[in-house]
Amino acid sequence: NQPEQRDCAARHATSSFSEMGDQQNEAVMHQVQAELANAYAQEFFTTVREKCFEKCVPKPGTSLSSGEQTCIAKCTDRYVDATRAISNVVLQAYSQGQGGGMQ
Repeated sequence: NQPEQRDCAARHATSSFSEMGDQQNEAVMHQVQAELANAYAQEFFTTVREKCFEKCVPKPGTSLSSGEQTCIAKCTDRYVDATRAISNVVLQAYSQGQGGGMQ
């Protein structure tokens, strides 16, 4: 009877340890995902800022003209729309199993 109790206790301890490992792995994965999302957002805004500023502000001054402001707003909207469209296509392909190794 003692070997059965020890075996049961060992299985319980192993199961608890495994669950703790799974919880820690999940927490690490969430942290990595959050950091990647933050890095992506920073890169996206840096790219948009640089590209739109270069396109819309040929001669930087102390303030933006209304035309420059409008140009920057439209340029930014185009980048956001393009990113959304690309993300939708990628997510749709991934959800249909056509991720091509993306995970």
